[in-house]
Order: sequence, then structure tokens, then C-alpha cells
Amino acid sequence: MKGAHFLLAFSLLALASSFAYASDPSPLQDFCVAINDPKDGVFVNGKFCKDPKLAKAEDFYFSGLNIPRNTSNPVGSTVTPVNVAQIPGLNTLGISLVRIDYAPNGGLNPPHTHPRATEILVVAEGTLYVGFVTSNPKNRLITKVLYPGDVFVFPVGLIHFQFNVGKTNAVAFAALSSQNPGVITIANAVFGSNPPINPDVLVKAFQLDKNVVKNLQSKFWWANN
Repeated sequence: MKGAHFLLAFSLLALASSFAYASDPSPLQDFCVAINDPKDGVFVNGKFCKDPKLAKAEDFYFSGLNIPRNTSNPVGSTVTPVNVAQIPGLNTLGISLVRIDYAPNGGLNPPHTHPRATEILVVAEGTLYVGFVTSNPKNRLITKVLYPGDVFVFPVGLIHFQFNVGKTNAVAFAALSSQNPGVITIANAVFGSNPPINPDVLVKAFQLDKNVVKNLQSKFWWANN
């Protein structure tokens, strides 16, 4: 009888496991519109693969992540990505990397999300105030001040930021769990969309005067990556 119970439990576990792996894979692009004629289509969830016999070392290589970037811009930061666009060999491997440079006294990587990746960040230089906001309804802010050698995780899809609270340049490196994590900078997306969102929508959403909304929409929203 015990053997029968074990066999039944094992069978149910195997069935549950098969269901768990039966879901659709996570998309590696913002959307994919279905078409009937494949000649007008594009490849999704990655890029076309090179014949393995033709692969070379350069397909798996990137140089220059040691070079400081210019942070003389409105937000005081620059992100240097190393994803599948820079290293073709990352295709299908589900990982990428960034370097982030922050100007002294307030260099900011503005509130943003990565729709397809969790991020793990390590501080190499400087002092950063970092944090993320949990989903509705709590919208809990979780923050920490980081120093060189400290590591912090930003869960997939949650709004997060890094802010240089030190008087010197800061540098961080982060790994992301996607070859193409995507980035949505909140202010840029809301007030700098193309074409602009109807101001009446933003007036109601943010409880702002319409002139304030129009002023925000008229600004140039800097993309630091």
C-alpha cells in the first residue's frame, strides 16, 4: 500500500512538473503581432542563430567596460549596456550586464523598470541610495544606502532607482536575468511618450494642473542608456 501511495504521489508530482513547464516562454520583445504570411514576419524570442561551426571568440566578447562614461547630462548618470546587441553570443542565454556611472552630488539613475529581468547590482565606487517600490496596493518603498562591495537586488518588473549621495563619482555594475531586459524610465514614458498622452489623462492620474502637465510634456526627457 505504501508503494502504491508513493507511486501515486510521484505520478502527481511528475504531472504537476509537466504543467509547470508547459507555460509560454517569457517574451524577449515588447509585443508580437500575429500575421498569416511568414514572409512579412520577424523572428521572436531571441535572434536568428549563426551556424555553430562559424562561431568565433568575438561573438562572446566585449571590451571597454572599465572606461568611465560621461555623466554631464540632466540626470547625471550614464548606463553602458552589454546585452545581446553588444555580445551576439548571449542569444538564448538569459543574462546581460550593465555598467552605471553616476556624477557626484546627486547623479541619478531615474526610477525605471525592467519588464523582462531581475537585476542584481554591486557598487564598485562611491555611495548610492537605492530602492524599489512594491506592487499595488501596498506600494512599499524598500531602500538601502550602499557602499563599495555592497550588493542589492531589484525584483523583475518593479520600479527602482539609484542615487549618488556621495561627493565623488560612483560606479556600479549590474547583472540582469535576460539577454534583452528592456527598460522603461517612468518619467520619460509618462511625460515624454511619442505621441504625447492626452494631458487630461495625466491631469486626472497625477491630480495636477493642466498647465503643469503640459509643461512637463514640453521638456526633453533624457535617456541615460
